[in-house]
Amino acid sequence: MTATISFSPTLEDRLSSSPPSSRAPSSSPLRLSLAPAGPAPALLDGAWWPRSRDLGAELPALTDVLDPLWGRITRVAVNPTHWPVVPRKVPVAGHVVKVGWFLAELDPHELLLLSYRLGRWNLLVVPPRTDPGSAAWLMAAASDPLGTSTASRLMEEAARLRTVSETDRAVEAVWDSEGGHGARSHSVR
Repeated sequence: MTATISFSPTLEDRLSSSPPSSRAPSSSPLRLSLAPAGPAPALLDGAWWPRSRDLGAELPALTDVLDPLWGRITRVAVNPTHWPVVPRKVPVAGHVVKVGWFLAELDPHELLLLSYRLGRWNLLVVPPRTDPGSAAWLMAAASDPLGTSTASRLMEEAARLRTVSETDRAVEAVWDSEGGHGARSHSVR
């Protein structure tokens, strides 16, 4: 199930029917990608791409979508490395989500969600300022039901892919400036 990158009808309906006061601060659709239920549990259950590092402002929109799908989210745990402020409680539609933090025990790029009745889910948190191409790759990789990568490993792979892409563009720019592609097209008649 994916949002923003490509919506599934069910999730899109849930997003559009949410009251405006419960949506993300920018009133834009939630950027979320969930792995389909698979035969074996993956390390990650999907990815979330918040618009800011303000957990108190971003969490209500996430729980609005996940509560009907996974049961009421009652607790969230984060690694505080990338969250400047970790509130102890966040009011969401109709209830309060308790927030905890664990520095050594939780991957810094992961959000742990707990539902009192149904279990736990781990989401990769895509940094808010990630470029759309990298975010799309991260969201797809984290939503792979056969995924065996941790959140930090996916972030490292995305950085490596971005570096390779930038290097390829730089090499191509040098090639073009030295008479590569452009020179060949002008000389062929």
